Amino acid sequence: MGLNWPLTGRAEELRFVDAVVRRGAGHGVVLAGAAGVGKTRLAREAVAAARRRHARTVWVAATASARAVPLGAFAAVLTDVSGDATQLLRQAAEALTGTARGDVVVAVDDAHLLDALSASLVHQFVLRRVATVVLTVRSGEPVPDAVTALWKDGHLDRLEVQPLSEAETVALLEAVLGGPVDSAGAARLWTLCRGNALYLRQLVDGEVAGGGLRLVRGVWRWSGRPALSPGLADLVNTRMGRLSGAVRDVVDVLALGEPLGVPVLVALTSADGVEQAEAEGLVAVEPDGRRLEARLAHPLYGEVRREALGVLRARRLRGRIARALQDTGARRADDTMRRAVLVVDSDLDPDPRLHTLAAQRAIALLDVPLAARLARAAVDAGGGFEARVTLGSALSWLTRGDEAEAMLSALAPLATDDDQRSVVAVSRAGNLFFSCRRPAEAGAVLDRAESAITRPGALAPIRAIRGVFHAAAGRPREAIESAVAARSAGALPPHASLLAAWAAVGGLGPLGRAGELDRAAAPGYAAAEQSFDAVVPSFGLCAAHLLGLRLAGALRGVEDLARTRYRQGAEIPGPLQLLGVALLGYAALYRGRLGTAVRRLREAEAGLGPVRRQGPGSGNLVALTQALAMSGEAGQAAVVLAAAEDERHPATAVLEPELVLARAWVRAAEGAVSAAIRLARDAAGLAAGRGQPAFEVYALHVAVCFGDRTAAGRLAELAGQVEGPRAAAAAAQAAALAGDDADGLFAASRALEEMGDQLAAADAAAQAAVAHARSGHPVAARAAVTRAHRLAEACEGARTPALAAVRPLPLTGREREIVTMAARGLSNREIADRLVVSVRTVEGHLYRASAKLGVTERAAFAELLGF
Repeated sequence: MGLNWPLTGRAEELRFVDAVVRRGAGHGVVLAGAAGVGKTRLAREAVAAARRRHARTVWVAATASARAVPLGAFAAVLTDVSGDATQLLRQAAEALTGTARGDVVVAVDDAHLLDALSASLVHQFVLRRVATVVLTVRSGEPVPDAVTALWKDGHLDRLEVQPLSEAETVALLEAVLGGPVDSAGAARLWTLCRGNALYLRQLVDGEVAGGGLRLVRGVWRWSGRPALSPGLADLVNTRMGRLSGAVRDVVDVLALGEPLGVPVLVALTSADGVEQAEAEGLVAVEPDGRRLEARLAHPLYGEVRREALGVLRARRLRGRIARALQDTGARRADDTMRRAVLVVDSDLDPDPRLHTLAAQRAIALLDVPLAARLARAAVDAGGGFEARVTLGSALSWLTRGDEAEAMLSALAPLATDDDQRSVVAVSRAGNLFFSCRRPAEAGAVLDRAESAITRPGALAPIRAIRGVFHAAAGRPREAIESAVAARSAGALPPHASLLAAWAAVGGLGPLGRAGELDRAAAPGYAAAEQSFDAVVPSFGLCAAHLLGLRLAGALRGVEDLARTRYRQGAEIPGPLQLLGVALLGYAALYRGRLGTAVRRLREAEAGLGPVRRQGPGSGNLVALTQALAMSGEAGQAAVVLAAAEDERHPATAVLEPELVLARAWVRAAEGAVSAAIRLARDAAGLAAGRGQPAFEVYALHVAVCFGDRTAAGRLAELAGQVEGPRAAAAAAQAAALAGDDADGLFAASRALEEMGDQLAAADAAAQAAVAHARSGHPVAARAAVTRAHRLAEACEGARTPALAAVRPLPLTGREREIVTMAARGLSNREIADRLVVSVRTVEGHLYRASAKLGVTERAAFAELLGF
């Protein structure tokens, strides 16, 4: 695809330059900055703006080769000048400005390369006030005195053009690509290019052409592995300059192993080489605690040098770096994994213990392909029980569940104590449940292990993961019982502690015991801070915690809770970071920030890869369906709903009522409100049958927001059983709707907004407006409409049945329902099938609605309804 690169992120600079240029002759601006930062583009935009004002413009590009020739930079625009220096200057000035009518703007790109006579000519343009001047100069380069004097003496303004910020880079990428870019990929591109627009353009053009940057499920995703184009490599090599042997060694070592402590780097290379590399701006040295740490001054230096290194030299250098890290004690948290990765790609033999520990760390970071590679190296190097369990876990995360089960089941008879039996059982059960989707077999593995193990501490992880399975399956009481049983063993290791917390929270939320959620979750979050192997399940705990708060209506803190988990994985591009993005999407959905929810959930869906098939994908799709349908995007929501139906997973069986509600929201978006109400009530019935009263409250509340007038009695009953503000607010809204109590609906809207459910608050306000209008109170109706629209706007484009009903159209509820479906493109037969009525009934309603609205074509319905 041919990419168009607009000027983005430079509005303030462009306004400043334009204001200076508008002052007229004798004024101007010097744009200074690093190569590729965008000086030339900014100058061209300023000249183009002047040209649109009918100014005469002259564009000159100075070059190093033209500097040897007097007036060489202007040779292309001066065809007939001769004489001594004074005559040349006079003739040149007259040729360029003497016959012009109106303003003259002269722009010189790379003015630091001007020859002395050309620089003097520019100086005269300003001092004689015959032209406005726009100059670009590269920071750090020597500039002719005549040019320097222009800004030092106050004749020209000087603007330092800064690199693009990360936010500006994202805006530019999305403008160029025409769609959202995944946050991890955008952050990595910004880090690589450091806001340099030229580098970014070269890199993105090459990645799009090569398929490394591509559209996945509506989101642009980047593989993160740059393949540098020859043009970009030349630019970076030019910036690096010619490398001496000693400097090249320093740069190459850092390209393979940065960051390194300065003493380690000196030992691997030489003190003179390190000092020279720093002096040439190739290496940055910064304090890190009590030691100095060295890294390359620009990330692309490493990319270029790694591509240039031969295979044998790279393997030898990696081995030397790995040995040096081992000799220094590997004090950093990530030194174990760094050293293992270096060794596996070097001329050294793998170390089974090192590679097992590194593989476990990689699993905790959800860098699963690396984990499998390191674990395989450990096993091949003679690693025993622990290495094989780790490889089995890595294969499971890669959704190679059958391979993992074969490896782990073969290990079970080899376990020599209760701890090893527990480890194998938990790993096997987790693989069977999440990767293989065989929950019955997973339970059977736990049953056998529990009967064979006697030590309480070894039983605790088995009981904890059994509790997670119960919570995931929608068995809340059993989940809590298993969590209590796990904790009865006393102090738990971090991973088991987190699983027990997940089980407890996963049971408490659907049961409506909201007051216990935070206390039950706290040990799990603490465990995630203590041990890296508890980090991944902490995202499952958080998802259960957020769901419990949604059901309870305790929504004010959900975004802070999600952000805290997101930050734990935000610095680790890949699935771990995207699990955090999904949590942000859930929180946004629960608060009614629909546009944000759609963006976050799409990004997570596009990038989770094999991890999404372990369960997160199903939950994400259900949430995305709801967010799209709440936004009125019926067609897109239906597509995602179909995918959610296909992705149903034992790990998200607890969300079956949510899936039914997703169907209800799709029907509502299509205009089939009565069908939506029936489905919402089905979801409530499903939750009631499972013993999930909080889910029942939530489903009935959705039905009430759709307009169900029959739920008041059951909600009043549940309000006495379920903790949290939703049950009482939903019961009040249902009673007011049933009694056509406009004031009661308005009060319910206030209560719902206070608890943080902006979308339900908007619906209740819209229902209040309808009730006020029906009872002949237009002023109160307008106030309620205003409130509903304000809340809907805060919901980032909500389009619900209640909000649609406050549009001033003279239709009955059934007429509006049928007209909405017709406007969505459904045939009369399709409408009749969905409403379980005859085609003739549909035709009659459409006829009467057309007469009331004064339209004769179905297409006009969409315009009247605001589609």
